[in-house]
Amino acid sequence: MKHDDEVPDPMDARLGARLAELRAQHGWSLGELAERSGISRSTLSRAERAETSPTASLLNRLCGVYGRTMSQLLSEVEAEPTPLLRAADQSLWEDRTSGFVRRSVSPPHTGLRGELVEGRLTAGADIAYDRPPVPGLEQHIWVLEGALDVTAGHTDHHLGTGDCLRLRVWGPTRFRCPGPDGVRYVLAVVLP
Repeated sequence: MKHDDEVPDPMDARLGARLAELRAQHGWSLGELAERSGISRSTLSRAERAETSPTASLLNRLCGVYGRTMSQLLSEVEAEPTPLLRAADQSLWEDRTSGFVRRSVSPPHTGLRGELVEGRLTAGADIAYDRPPVPGLEQHIWVLEGALDVTAGHTDHHLGTGDCLRLRVWGPTRFRCPGPDGVRYVLAVVLP
């Protein structure tokens, strides 16, 4: 939680403004969005005002309501996409609560259905998504370093370095880093 004298992170400020804009475009009050997303009005309000940095789970729920992937939402608050994205120019987003760092390696681009994301989880990190942002979303999860436990629906998968899990996401998913070290992985996302 930010104190009144703290300046919001620029990315959080742009993200909050975009979330407020999306809600306004749909003509929803905070109460209506709270009912649709299952997120409290106060949490939604604080996220829109950049008083708090939204978690990955919160953004995933909002993406589901708005019918877009997390990468699409985050790309809307980033600079215009370019064909070549240098490593130094790839945007980072961090969910400090869960220990998740997300690098947009190849963000969504008009006319393309796929994107690449580098994910990092600290040892013990555990992120649960109650639904995919887009039903039937295709994901390829390739572990570069460490170990990652992925639950898709009711099926558990343990991935080690070099392993790749391919799936279409229809229901809840969970990403856990069993440790003892963190994990670094590539997530390829393809819209249905």
